[in-house]
Amino acid sequence: MKNLIFLIFSFLIASFAFGQESLKIHWLEKYEWKVLSNQEDENMHLIELVPGKEDGQNWTMLGQMMSIKGVKDLPMDKAQKLMFEQTKTNAPNAKLTFIEKDDNDEHPWILFKIESPNFINDKRPESQLWYIRQGETSLFVNFIAQRKKKLKTDFVNEWSKVFKESKVVQLGGEEE
Repeated sequence: MKNLIFLIFSFLIASFAFGQESLKIHWLEKYEWKVLSNQEDENMHLIELVPGKEDGQNWTMLGQMMSIKGVKDLPMDKAQKLMFEQTKTNAPNAKLTFIEKDDNDEHPWILFKIESPNFINDKRPESQLWYIRQGETSLFVNFIAQRKKKLKTDFVNEWSKVFKESKVVQLGGEEE
């Protein structure tokens, strides 16, 4: 049964496609992820994941994959700045920490974290490790979040590796 769930989940991730490309991320199996929401319109596709035993109200970890369709050639520093500014509107005490980027990759990417001790409408903390990658036809915006004021180094290292091993794949192509 566990293998069947993983195959279905892998299919969902591979199907996280926009146009003719997708960002393939191998989410860590040990969390037995389930899809919390899957929404798509003409501009964006958003999938939210939580560990199998959690729900949308009381999660301790939340994964998000978003594709913004039609966004091309956005500098990674600008993408980081946009995500941080958006967070600051609801979490004025949020702190941004740049981790790494590669502007010379075929599909440029950036990795950073945003740590928020609280939000205007929610006193609970939330910290996110962000990974943004430019595709040919879309901007892929992903994060893994925890309900903590700060992300531990081991967590950041583990998830940085997961994100950096992701690949932009062409649907119907050899890399799918």
